Amino acid sequence: MTAVISTLRTGHVGLNVTDLTRSLAFYRDALGFEQLGEGTEEGRRFAFLGQDGELVLTLWQQAEGVYVPTAAGLHHLAFTAGGIDEVEAYEARLRDLGVAFAYDGVVAHREGSASGGIFFHDPDGTRLEISVPKGAEGASAPTAGAPTCGFF
Repeated sequence: MTAVISTLRTGHVGLNVTDLTRSLAFYRDALGFEQLGEGTEEGRRFAFLGQDGELVLTLWQQAEGVYVPTAAGLHHLAFTAGGIDEVEAYEARLRDLGVAFAYDGVVAHREGSASGGIFFHDPDGTRLEISVPKGAEGASAPTAGAPTCGFF
């Protein structure tokens, strides 16, 4: 008997970090994730982060260096907000915390696109995005003719 195959969707994401305490503070304070649990396994620490009790991220303190954009693996991690006002609220919160941005303000995903967001980095340099599928109409696209998220 052949099993029924359904459409896959992304579950939680696991990120390697260099300092679990620092990364926990960032993802909790800057992005509003709640800590669902934490532990130690074979000399490495980890923490589960989520929203409304649902697991979104697992942070693993096992990296020996910062994120390397040219290495195989994760290009960037994108979060979808409920509306452009939420994206702008996250931008204000992140600026208050001194987070540097790849682009100034909300930018479109490409020229003429209704989708767009903000692009920044976590404490280990992992590239992050908070965006919406619509609401960024009129925002500029920093890279002509190409997807914005590919060039930060």
